[in-house]
Amino acid sequence: MITAYRSNCQSVSMPDIVAASTLSDDVVWIDMVDPTREEEDKLEALLGIQVPTRDDLKDIEPSSRLYNEGGAVFLTASLVWRADSEVPSLTDVGFILVGNRLVTIRYANPKSFALFIAALHRIPEDMRSGAALLAKLMETIVDRTAEILEQAVARIDILSTHVFGDKARKVRRPSNYLEDKLRDVAGHHRLVSKSRDSLMSLSRLLTFMHTIPAVQQDRETKDLCRNVTRDVQSLSEHASFIAGNITFLLDASLGLINIEQNSIIKIFSIASVVFLPPTLVASVYGMNFEHMPELHSTFGYPASLLLMVVSAIVPFFFFRWKGWL
Repeated sequence: MITAYRSNCQSVSMPDIVAASTLSDDVVWIDMVDPTREEEDKLEALLGIQVPTRDDLKDIEPSSRLYNEGGAVFLTASLVWRADSEVPSLTDVGFILVGNRLVTIRYANPKSFALFIAALHRIPEDMRSGAALLAKLMETIVDRTAEILEQAVARIDILSTHVFGDKARKVRRPSNYLEDKLRDVAGHHRLVSKSRDSLMSLSRLLTFMHTIPAVQQDRETKDLCRNVTRDVQSLSEHASFIAGNITFLLDASLGLINIEQNSIIKIFSIASVVFLPPTLVASVYGMNFEHMPELHSTFGYPASLLLMVVSAIVPFFFFRWKGWL
C-alpha cells in the first residue's frame, strides 16, 4: 500500500498515485507499507530511482544502509516493533530523500509512524520539506523508543518487588515461582536488547544525516538533528543501565533459587543427622545375639525408646544452638 502526503497534510491514496504520470510538487512524503512489485515499479518510474527491496533493507553493512545514489539519499534503520507484545522484534525501515520528498519503505507498522501521522498537521509549514520531515520522524521514533524504555523500567521495578518479596508481607511462594519470574526477566532483556540495537542503528543514521546538504542548509533541521542525536546518546546510556539492572535481577533470581534449593538440601541433611543416633540404637538392640546387656531386662524396651528419643533431641538442640536451624 502506498500513501502520499501533500504539504498541506492531505493524504493521496494509491489509485491517484498510480493514475498520475508525474508526482505533484506539493507531495512531500510517500509512505510505502508492504508494497507489491507493481507498486515499486510504478514509484520507481515516477521518482526515477531504484527502490530498495525487502532483502536490501536487511543488509547489515553500513555501505548498504547509508549511501547516496543517483542524486538520492538512502537510509535504513532498525525500529522496535510489537514492543507491547511478549515477543518484541526489530523491523528494517528504509528512508529515501529524493529532492524535496521523503519516501519511507516499511514492512511492519511501528507505533511511531502512527504517532507521526497523527501529529503531522502540527508540524510548521516551513518544516514540511523532505529533510525536515525526516528529522521530525526521527524525533518521533526516538520519543517512542524512550517511552518503551520507560515502560520497561516500570515493569522491571514491579518484577524486582516480586522477586525479592515484601518484608511486611511474609507470603509463602508457590513452587516454581522464581522459575516463572526468570521467563519474565528474559522477556524484558529481549525488549531492552532490541531497543539498544535500534538506538545503535538510529545513531549511525543521524550521524550520516548531518552530512546531507539538505540538512546542512536548513538551520532548524540541522539543530533538530543535533538534538535528536543527543537524545539517542542519552537513551543508549540509559538502556545500558537498564540492561545492567536486568543482569543483576537475573543473577539475584538464580541466587535465590540456589538458596531455596540449598535450604531444602539442608533440611534433609539435618534430618538425616538427627535420626542417625536413634537408628544406631535401634540397630544395636535389633541384633539377635544371645548375650546382650538389658536384652532380657523388664525395662529394656522403654529404656531403648527413651534413649532413641534423647539421642534425637540432643543433636536437634545442638544445631539450634549453633544457628544451623
